[in-house]
Amino acid sequence: MGRIFTEHLQGRVFTCRLCGNHLASNLELISKSFHSRQGKAYLFNAVVNVLEGPKEERLMTTGLHEVADIHCKSCLQLCGWRYVMAHEENQKYKEGKFILERAKMMDLYEGDMPSSSSADTTTVLGFPNEAEEVCT
Repeated sequence: MGRIFTEHLQGRVFTCRLCGNHLASNLELISKSFHSRQGKAYLFNAVVNVLEGPKEERLMTTGLHEVADIHCKSCLQLCGWRYVMAHEENQKYKEGKFILERAKMMDLYEGDMPSSSSADTTTVLGFPNEAEEVCT
């Protein structure tokens, strides 16, 4: 197998809990109001350094969705999923977005630490506040 190339992010970064691989920037965070089988989960606009599995239909508390699991590119840990398609009209905003399970990641600051005034303010875009759990 060849060398694995990964993207290195700056600022507040969410990393794989097992290997420390960078997964997402805080700037891509949309919502912290999601849930998965493992507990809390975060919705992101974009993630990096992941491999996507096959698409499948999953019944969740907000309806049927077509999703693809995402795995850390370095250690292959299951980290979350990508919403491919939502069948319900009010869930279409999730399409193309990513869920990262909080239990599978940790956060750190790369580069300059933010000042104390900006560290207390996290901008999260206003999407519907919902708890979503995968039904088994």
